[in-house]
Amino acid sequence: MRTATIERKTRETEILASLDLDGTGAYDIDTGIGFLDHMLERFSRHSLIDLKVRAVGDLHVDYHHTTEDTGIVIGSAIKRALGDLAGIQRFGSAIIPMDETLTRVAIDIANRPYLIWKVTFTRPKIGDMDTELFREWFQALAQNAGLCLHIENLYGENSHHIVETCFKGTARSLRDAICIDERIEDLVPSTKGVLGDDS
Repeated sequence: MRTATIERKTRETEILASLDLDGTGAYDIDTGIGFLDHMLERFSRHSLIDLKVRAVGDLHVDYHHTTEDTGIVIGSAIKRALGDLAGIQRFGSAIIPMDETLTRVAIDIANRPYLIWKVTFTRPKIGDMDTELFREWFQALAQNAGLCLHIENLYGENSHHIVETCFKGTARSLRDAICIDERIEDLVPSTKGVLGDDS
């Protein structure tokens, strides 16, 4: 079973994430930030990762710590659930349309974290949430899950659509990358035999 539960407590946040990589996309999300919940629900559904998240943070300050730390904990849980990475397809990509918006995402689960973020929003907030915080979430996810993650919004006008295609594209790419290829189920998908460094 490729499952994991991670708890993280700091002076700013207390977060629990529990997930099953081989799920059906069932979710139970409560971060205290309505729009972030909305995006994490889509992340779960389109990745087919069962995901439970509970977060209590210093929202009286702003949404930064809760947003970033949620990415840290979900990323850490993904990395733990993946184990030694044996048998995974490793790569995934998606091009996601939503009305006037089109976003391209590509993932390499290489245990060499890197984020390319080519996304510009048309307004500074969606509801009460600063749009600049979404980069922080994806950076935290990539860093802690060991993902080389490229996200590029090709075009779009509606900030809600732009960020939603980023989450759906990452979910769909991750769904492919974490799949087990039965032909190599006992092997790490690298000519070096390990993932990391320059594999």
